[in-house]
Order: sequence, then C-alpha cells, then structure tokens
Amino acid sequence: MLGPFGWLVLTSLKAPEEVAALPVQWLPETFRWGNYSEAWSGVIDYLGYARNSLIIAAIYSVLVTLSSAWAGYGFARLSAPGKKALFGLLLSTMMLPQMITFIPTYLIFARLNMLNTYWPWVLWGVVGAPYLIFLFRQFFAGMPRELEEAAIIDGCGYAHIFWRIFLPQSWPAIAASLVISFAWSWGDYLAPMMLLSSDRTTLAVALSTSFVNEQGLPINNLMAAGAVIYVLPPLLLFLVAQRGFIAGISTSGLK
Repeated sequence: MLGPFGWLVLTSLKAPEEVAALPVQWLPETFRWGNYSEAWSGVIDYLGYARNSLIIAAIYSVLVTLSSAWAGYGFARLSAPGKKALFGLLLSTMMLPQMITFIPTYLIFARLNMLNTYWPWVLWGVVGAPYLIFLFRQFFAGMPRELEEAAIIDGCGYAHIFWRIFLPQSWPAIAASLVISFAWSWGDYLAPMMLLSSDRTTLAVALSTSFVNEQGLPINNLMAAGAVIYVLPPLLLFLVAQRGFIAGISTSGLK
C-alpha cells in the first residue's frame, strides 16, 4: 500500500534526468529538497489553487454531510408509503458511473449560467450523496428507540429530535462522512476541469496541466513534489477526524 507513495516521494527528490533514466534509478544521487519550494512557488500559484480546492471541498463536505444525515434520518426513523422502494432506487444510483450523468449535468449547469462558479458544488452538497445517506441510515437505525420515544413524550417534533438528539449522537458517522466527502471533492479532477476556468480551477487540475517545460513535456519531479504536498490536507483531516471518531464511539448512545 505504501509502495506507490514511497515511489512518489523518491521521485519528488530527483533531478529531471534521473526521473527518465533507464534503467530505473531507484534512489536519487542527491536529495533535491528544493523541488518542494520550486513546486510551491516557482511554477504555479500553488497557494491560490489550494485555496480554491479548500473552498470547494469545505463547502461540499459540510453541506453533503448535513443533507445526507437528514435524509438518512428519514429513511431510518420515519414511516411512509414506498420508503423501501425509494431507498432501493437511491442505492441503485451508486452503480451509475459518473461519466453517464456528467454530460447532462454539464448542460444543466450551462443553461443555469453556473459555469465558472462554485454553485454546482453547493447544489451537489444540498442533495446529499447515496453512499453517505446509506451510512447515516445504518447508523441511525441502530440507535435506541427510547431516545426518540422520550423526546416525543416531551413534545418534540421530528426535526427537533434530529437536530437536538440524533445529530449530536452521530459523531462517528459525521467524522467518516466529512473525511470521505472532503477526499472526494479535494481529489476530483473531471468536474473542476469541465466547469471552471483556469484561474478558478482546483489544485488537482493545476498539478496535472501546469507543470510543463518549454517543449510542453511534464516536469515529473516537480509534479511529484507538488503531489506530495497535495495529499497533506486530507491526511491531516483524517488524523483529526480519527480522534473524533474514537471519541464519538465512546460517548454515543444512552448516557
């Protein structure tokens, strides 16, 4: 599992001629730590593109977590005609490849004048994600019925029960949802490439298209250095959310 990442780190410390050398040169003759500073400030506006990625990922991850939790609560705790069929239809959408729906989605956003804006990620966030809805549905289905019954006796409505009781108890699912959705959006290449202009695009697109030399060939060592820095935000988020995940497990349920 760590092999590709280790090779990426070694590539980021090589000279350009060492990357393309045959036979393969596993270790660099000299560790070129300056590749990281050059990737950060020498070729592209790394911080600016990272800011765009962070804004999009933060907006999407927060909105999709809240909307998916709300939908998952409805599927888990409420009764309505056709709920099982609707839930089955929701799960079936997980089998659709993104490429099948992307062209119609692009045309819709174009007609709504939402190209080169962050509104598509807002709309994607507020409608929820099938996998995250399933995640919250399974979590809420396992919570004690006594919590809900006690709140109903006290006169609470279902919305109040969700916001005041179920959502605060669901930190393990929230932590998992934030990490997954942030990684989805942070690592997405196709949507920003198609929907955003070059100055508003994300770091994923900039890394794959901007590290080229005068002949238009990729500068692989600088691209690798930029990619190593690129994986740090979701990695740090995972480490922070992992603490919340463990704490949520120890404090969830009845007290």
